[in-house]
Amino acid sequence: MSPGQDALLGPSDIRELAKALGVRPTKQRGQNFVIDANTVRRIIRTADVRDDDVVVEVGPGLGSLTLGLLETARHVTAVEIDDTLAAALPATVNARLPERAANFALVHSDALRVTELPGPAPTTLVANLPYNVAVPVLLHMLEHFPTIERTLVMVQAEVADRLAAAPGSKVYGVPSVKANWYAEVKRAGAIGRNVFWPAPNVDSGLVSLVRRAEPLATKATRQQVFAVVDAAFAQRRKTLRAALSGWAGSGAAAEAALVAAGVSPQARGESLTVEEFAAIAEHTPAR
Repeated sequence: MSPGQDALLGPSDIRELAKALGVRPTKQRGQNFVIDANTVRRIIRTADVRDDDVVVEVGPGLGSLTLGLLETARHVTAVEIDDTLAAALPATVNARLPERAANFALVHSDALRVTELPGPAPTTLVANLPYNVAVPVLLHMLEHFPTIERTLVMVQAEVADRLAAAPGSKVYGVPSVKANWYAEVKRAGAIGRNVFWPAPNVDSGLVSLVRRAEPLATKATRQQVFAVVDAAFAQRRKTLRAALSGWAGSGAAAEAALVAAGVSPQARGESLTVEEFAAIAEHTPAR
C-alpha cells in the first residue's frame, strides 16, 4: 500500500479482490460484502471496540470489517467457513495492515462448530451474520464464550427486530427470550442496502447485546429454561396450559407448574419475560 492510503476496503477494492479470487457471492452462504468504509467505522464505533479488546468476528468475507477491527482492537480472531475466503484473508491483512498482522488469527471453520479459539479469550463479538444462520450462530457464540461481554451483530432488519423485541410485541419469540437469557439486547441502528455488494433485497439492522453482569438468578439450567421457551412458542397462539402440556406431560401438570411459578395458565408465551420462563422451568416435572 502507498503511504497515506486507507487500509480499509472500498467498492473497487472489494470487486478486484473478488475477481482475483474467482469469488462470486452466494445466496446459500448469505454473502453480502460491506463495501463502504464509513459503515465499517460506524459499526466499530457502535460496538464500542476499545484498544484493549480481543474481538472475534464471524464471517469476515473479504475482510472489510476485519481491517477496521484490527485498526482499533488489541487482537482479532476471524472465523470463516468458506475455503477461498479463509485462504485469502491473511494475505489481505498482510498487504493492507502489515504492522497489525501479528494481532490477527484466522479460524477456518463453521462458527456453529467452534468451541474454542486460539490466543487470548474474546471480550467482544462483532459480525455481519448471514441471514439464514444469524440466530443460531449468535446463541452458540454467547453460550460457548462466556468472556464475550459486548456483541454487535449486523443482521436482516426482521431478525434484528425479533432479537430486540420486548414481551408483548408481535415479533417477540424464541430468539428474543434466548438472547435475553445472556444479555441486555437493543436495536442499535439501521443499515441501508447500498453499502453491500451485491445489494441484498432486504434491509439490515444492528443489534447490541451487553452480557448480564450476573447470570439470571434461577435454580433451573439453561437447557431446562430453553425447553420451556421452545414449547411455549411452538404453539404460540395457544394458552401456556395447552402449549406446555407436551413439555409437562399433561395439561394438568402444565397448569400446576405455571401456578407454582406465579404465571397464569391462560397467558401466552409472547407475554412472558425470560425470568418468568425460568420460574416455570424451576418446576420442570420429574420424568
